[in-house]
Amino acid sequence: MTKAKILVVEDENIVAKHIQNRLQSLGYAVVSVASSGEEAIEKAEAARPDLVLMDIMLRGEIDGVKAAEQIRDRLNIPVVYLTSFADDGTLQRAKVTEPFGYILKPFEVRELHSTIEMALYKHKMERELKQSQQWLITTLKSIGDAVIATDTQGFVKFINPAAETLTGWKQGDALGQELVKVFHIIHEKTRDVIENPAMETLREGSTLNLSNRILLLTKDGIETPVEYTVAPIRDDKGNILGAVLIFRDITEKWRVEEERLKTSKLESISTLAGGIAHDFNNILTAIIGNISLAKMSVDRETEVFERLAGAEKASLRAKNLTQQLLTFSKGGAPIKKTAAIGELIKDSASFTLRGSNVRCEFSIPEDLWPVEIDEGQMYQVIQNLVINAQQAMPEGGIIWLRAENILVGAGGARQRLPLPDGEYVKISLEDQGIGIPEEHLLKIFDPYFTTKQRGSGLGLATAYSIVKRHDGYLTVESKLGVGTQFHIYLPASQQQLLTKKPMEEKPLAGKGKVLVMDDEEIIKEVTSRMLDYLGYEVNFARDGAQALDLYKKARESGKPFDVIILDLTIPGGMGGREVIKKLTEIDPQVKAIVSSGYSADPIMANFRQYGFCGVITKPYKIEELSETLYQVMRDTHK
Repeated sequence: MTKAKILVVEDENIVAKHIQNRLQSLGYAVVSVASSGEEAIEKAEAARPDLVLMDIMLRGEIDGVKAAEQIRDRLNIPVVYLTSFADDGTLQRAKVTEPFGYILKPFEVRELHSTIEMALYKHKMERELKQSQQWLITTLKSIGDAVIATDTQGFVKFINPAAETLTGWKQGDALGQELVKVFHIIHEKTRDVIENPAMETLREGSTLNLSNRILLLTKDGIETPVEYTVAPIRDDKGNILGAVLIFRDITEKWRVEEERLKTSKLESISTLAGGIAHDFNNILTAIIGNISLAKMSVDRETEVFERLAGAEKASLRAKNLTQQLLTFSKGGAPIKKTAAIGELIKDSASFTLRGSNVRCEFSIPEDLWPVEIDEGQMYQVIQNLVINAQQAMPEGGIIWLRAENILVGAGGARQRLPLPDGEYVKISLEDQGIGIPEEHLLKIFDPYFTTKQRGSGLGLATAYSIVKRHDGYLTVESKLGVGTQFHIYLPASQQQLLTKKPMEEKPLAGKGKVLVMDDEEIIKEVTSRMLDYLGYEVNFARDGAQALDLYKKARESGKPFDVIILDLTIPGGMGGREVIKKLTEIDPQVKAIVSSGYSADPIMANFRQYGFCGVITKPYKIEELSETLYQVMRDTHK
């Protein structure tokens, strides 16, 4: 066992020598002897003994009491007084230094030994206790959860940094306060104040857990959702010494729960909207198809033709009523084609602002690069941004819409963009509105985030989602009181832009046998008339089973169908997805066209990967039907 090291402080040499001899005979190591208070402090700091035997009356300005006080405060070394003085004044001065023993001269060796051993043991226990307390305090200060401890009366005795942050109370201000003042909580809905959460624990001795809709009001009045646990603090005999409160910020947990609820609602809306869109677009197909046929029967120069063309255009716009929600709720992949976006920008903005007190100024160059887009979805993006700008200017104003060709990457746009290097078309929309607060800029593309009383919070989120699915980027910049700018970046297409034929041109005539699978009578009727007009022989199947049966019988008879048009969704029966798999088993060279008014299924965007040769989206005009059939039939003959 290592010998305990002792520093002897005694100004009488003979006495000091006597004490040293006695200590050594008891097995202690005397590291040094000092004769003054100044020397005692110096040698204690140098030798770091385990204990100091201190005479009180010493020569010099610093006596034993003052020296003991400094050694305790600076070095945390236990001091035992060994003195001839026992008067009340000396005792009172000595007590202030919290000595570990007090021995009167002349002393007994046994008394000296027992006092030193008790002092060394007591100091060891106190040091271990302090270390344990420091370890515990450091742990409590370091953990992420907020912790507050109280006494048996519910007054704060400890608060860690996490609790300081959440409550807004600094430790110096919080200690000694009632817990209910520092941890001030209310019910989210009723706004009722909740009583001191520690008091029930202190009364009942039970642990409480609460994670209902509770709000913590900080010292500055900020509301934070929290959940907490309160438990009693007990000694080794089970007596309650106080309570400990552990709580945490659950803002993110609430947000996740709310998003989950919104997602659930959105899925329900989406299911309903999908059904509505399917039925709605079937009806529009019948309307647009009949209008297309009627246009074929009248002179293009007449007022009747003009009115029919207007009705047709309005009918095509009607499908946008469901497109907003459908695009965001199910996120259908865009059905892209190479297009010039300039006219689409003008058309969408002008249509959206019709009848309002806001007008658009366009700056769109003739040499704007073509882009690969789903025209319906991109129309919706421009529409949503224009609506947002219009609502930001209730007193009216001007929206500037510009488009330009830019290069991203080396030698291109200076602004750092999260896009691959290459050629892009940049579309900028600028308004004269009230602007967007800086704290909202990072949230405006979040689903359901809105600052408008009647806003759904879907418009900008939908626009962002569409642009992202087009491998593009949508960004925003704004200044309060000045206005807002949105910038859309779309990859330029490397494909040659085909010149569109005027809408007034006659549809392409054809010939051959066409089988149409659709469960709607109105679709069958108008499609039959359109195909007859175009020169095709048409047959119908109400579902997948009948379509397969008719297709097989036609092949076996030597008079096969040249093309089959399959509706993607057949309620209660096989839809286009299932039928095409079986058809390719019957005829690997089958020429099939997929058709639908609504589907989140990727088949509509990637139809070739599923065995189809073409796609036509409801509602469609006779020109679109004839063009699709012409392309598929041409490929067949090739």
